[in-house]
Amino acid sequence: MLPALSQVCTLQASFSQDIEDFAAGQCRAVDVWLTKLEDYLNRGRSVSEVRDLLKEHEVTAPVASFQGGLFGSGEAALESGKHFTQRLKLCGELGIGTLVVACDILGPICQADIDRAHESLLGAATAAANHGVRIALEFRADAAFGNNLQTAAALVNEVGHASLGICLDLFHYYVGPSKQEDLAYLTADNLFHVQLCDIADTPREFARDADRILPGDGDIVFEPIIDRLREIDYRGCVSIELMNPQIWQVPPRQFGEVAMTALRKVLGQASMA
Repeated sequence: MLPALSQVCTLQASFSQDIEDFAAGQCRAVDVWLTKLEDYLNRGRSVSEVRDLLKEHEVTAPVASFQGGLFGSGEAALESGKHFTQRLKLCGELGIGTLVVACDILGPICQADIDRAHESLLGAATAAANHGVRIALEFRADAAFGNNLQTAAALVNEVGHASLGICLDLFHYYVGPSKQEDLAYLTADNLFHVQLCDIADTPREFARDADRILPGDGDIVFEPIIDRLREIDYRGCVSIELMNPQIWQVPPRQFGEVAMTALRKVLGQASMA
């Protein structure tokens, strides 16, 4: 397993500051927050400069988060599709191998919506493969369809494309209708990315992204998840992803040092350099 940090954890810092300060905190892999990367490029930087920045600090960017809006219809879906195409090109140019796609299917739904979801996923995976990128479908607890691990695994299996897999976001796993036995649906072939966080003293029904805290500081029991990752010999990226405004106030270097220590402890890799 490859420990990583998501740039959304330090949302107020710049893309370059994240890379520099995370590296100083012994983080060698970054879960790229796409809007932050795009802002960096829109300020006159080039893709080549991004590559040089990563190389200088010996940091890899194996995954990027996230693309939404692919499951709708009408003008909004067309715009999301165009943005998705641009992001695939960007990921391909930077060697970012996995792009997280949110299963943000809103209700009410009918069979036509489910059929369209299959078509959208197949189209997304096919387009991604043309750029050397994989799609990691993130089930979301607030979705009308695709709000749990079992359904996400079924969708991936039914579409049956080698470039389509699952993103296991522990927040959505914990607060949504997923069950521990659903972990059995994870395999070395279908699990493309893992994002960890914790929740403390908050009923699941009321938990929001802003309640995310460092893994190990809350109520989530990590052992069954980590045991399953080891059982399937998962060798992909495991990142911390927090959207907590209070944590955004922490300088990236300080956050990186503390977060990497917490992540290695949860993964049982405390001795990893």
